[in-house]
Amino acid sequence: MGIVLLISENEELINHYKNLLDKKPNKYTACCNDTSILDLIEVEPPDIFILDESITTINCDFTIKKIKSRLENAQIILITDGQETKQDYNKYINGYINTEFPDELITSIINSHLKTKEKLELLSGKNKDLADSLYRLNVLYSTSSQFAGTLNTKELLTYMTEGLDKSLSFDLTCTISFGFENEPVLLINSLYDISEELMSALKLRAILNYKSLFENSKPPFDINDKELKIIKNIKNPNTKFNFTIFQYDNMFAPIDLGDNFFGCIEIFKEKPFTTDDATYFQTIVQQVSLPLKSAGLYKEIIEKNEELEKLERVKSEFISIVSHELRTPLTPIKNALSILSSGRCGILGESAQKFIDMAKRNVENLTNIINDILDINKIEAGKMDFNYRLMNIHSVIENVRSNFDCVAKENEITFNTQEQENLPEIYADSQRLGQVLTNLVSNAIKFTPKGKQITIKSELKNSTDIGYNKHFETELNNLSGNYIVVSVIDEGIGIKEENLLKAFDKFTQIENSLSRKVGGTGLGLPIAKQLIKAHKGTIWCDSEENKGSSFYFALPISSECKECQTIQKELL
Repeated sequence: MGIVLLISENEELINHYKNLLDKKPNKYTACCNDTSILDLIEVEPPDIFILDESITTINCDFTIKKIKSRLENAQIILITDGQETKQDYNKYINGYINTEFPDELITSIINSHLKTKEKLELLSGKNKDLADSLYRLNVLYSTSSQFAGTLNTKELLTYMTEGLDKSLSFDLTCTISFGFENEPVLLINSLYDISEELMSALKLRAILNYKSLFENSKPPFDINDKELKIIKNIKNPNTKFNFTIFQYDNMFAPIDLGDNFFGCIEIFKEKPFTTDDATYFQTIVQQVSLPLKSAGLYKEIIEKNEELEKLERVKSEFISIVSHELRTPLTPIKNALSILSSGRCGILGESAQKFIDMAKRNVENLTNIINDILDINKIEAGKMDFNYRLMNIHSVIENVRSNFDCVAKENEITFNTQEQENLPEIYADSQRLGQVLTNLVSNAIKFTPKGKQITIKSELKNSTDIGYNKHFETELNNLSGNYIVVSVIDEGIGIKEENLLKAFDKFTQIENSLSRKVGGTGLGLPIAKQLIKAHKGTIWCDSEENKGSSFYFALPISSECKECQTIQKELL
């Protein structure tokens, strides 16, 4: 069916077109003034406007432009006598009828334009639907990007609500959330304000909707309607909703992911929701579930980390207190044993001296264990003191060699050094480097059988010439420039290849019969690793079972250590 409006003051022409067009399914109307035309456009917009060019009662140019501004797809046909039309409105005309055209041709022209109008309307509808779909897809993409950019539960729920508002233009949403705070929360996002009575009804409805999801099972969270916290976001507080909101169209969905339940949402809109609306609603609600799960896991990780940090502080304090409490009585015990051993309290028999010596060795071992525990505790807490200065590694090696000479002879082990001459200086704490080298040599003596050899070597090497086991590739690849490389090489029991990295773990001893025999805390190498790291160096090892081990550490020479140069300048 088409609506045809003839704009003319010619009664003969009006009657003629009435006979031609006032037939089913079309509807024919005629008028001759601007007011009537505008009223018809508002009440029942015509599909075809047939304009008599000879009319004098209206301004044709103004009328045509007004029609086109109101009805973009309307078809305007001009009745003309064949003379040239006015150029000002010619571009708005869709067709022409000459006064000399036969009736069949006039009817054909009008019907053709009616079909054109119908197709234009269909195309406009599809274009509008396409534009709406593109807009909503853009909203979905934007909302998904926002979801991916945060692990904050409050922000995620805000983005969800904003996405629903942009794509659906809702009037009211009620969201129950269990991850927003430490208690269930009812989030209200409303176009208008809500009275206390209506709020009570919405709260009760939200709780009943939540419980309806778990009719055959226990809800994951208990909700007390009297204590349920409400957070409101009102767009226009000057206007209030009333109970007619419950007559609006609505949609409801749980916010969950598998066994993970985060809440539920109900959305109200005065206009009915379409099938596409339901699809977009479900899509956005489902999209927020995964980041909500991630946000929950992230929150748990943060809480666990805070717990672990607290436990670590308590552990460090406990270790420090216990270690000091243990070390305090050791000093008088050690002094007392020395006095007894010296004979100042009387001559001891051979058996008594033997037991005194045994006690002294065990006091010394216990002191070393306590010192190791205190050192690792200080290092981890960042409280280890360092006294850096320019020095030559030779002094450290010589001091350690002299300290272990007697021990090596007692164990029938050959102990020697191979030092490169004229090595450049390093910027280091000699006491801490001595501690590192002492740990390495002490371990070598423990695990080297009688008749074997231990060697300390020192040499200058470029990082590209330093050889290393594949297990330490990451650490050694970071080296650049020239380094002093110190190595402790033994002919002991060795370490299996798969255990090399474990050697530097805290409280770890490589499992074999000799390691169980010699005992120890397993802190010597971890301490050495942290001390070398504090010197901007690297420590590693290489070994072959039953053929011996080689432990290395590399320290940057002072001229290439930027951190050292900075400290030097500050000291000067």
